[in-house]
Amino acid sequence: MPITVRYFASLAEDLGRREERVQAPAGATVLEVWRCAHGERALPANVLSAVNHEYVDRSHPVRDGDEVAFFPPVTGG
Repeated sequence: MPITVRYFASLAEDLGRREERVQAPAGATVLEVWRCAHGERALPANVLSAVNHEYVDRSHPVRDGDEVAFFPPVTGG
């Protein structure tokens, strides 16, 4: 199933892209979407995730056509 994956802030800079489409198996979780896009590269512990603009944990299931976003915590001051 096709999933749109978006990356933000320093994560996008580190990966060299802000968006991509990946094919994930039916019933995949957010973490499995990351693995489809990055293979064995570990998802950094401090990276937050969202599905369709709602914060979720890494075990959250995704559906066909969902948008999954990954971004590091943002601080301001």
